[in-house]
Amino acid sequence: MAVTLIHTPGHTPGSQCLLVDTKLMSGDTLFLEGCGRTDLPGSDPQEMYVTLSQRLNAISNDTVLFPGHFYAAEPSAAMGEVRASNFVLAPTTPERWLAMFA
Repeated sequence: MAVTLIHTPGHTPGSQCLLVDTKLMSGDTLFLEGCGRTDLPGSDPQEMYVTLSQRLNAISNDTVLFPGHFYAAEPSAAMGEVRASNFVLAPTTPERWLAMFA
């Protein structure tokens, strides 16, 4: 079983997600209903936008997301569902994404 590490800076400079087959362990990078904080020392809101809109955008819709915290009604969901419902994935420009957190 291959494990793919995906560097996902934003919440922290060294954040990583683990992709195993069709399962993504996202830690504090992406939750089912939000994402990791970007107002902490070492956090970078602009990098978080790149992580969400580019790095994790390559993950297929049928991959199941397992976040690092249980903040939603369910413990996991398919990326297609997360993309359709998670407000942090809606902005299509860095300016719109950053405006949500200003």
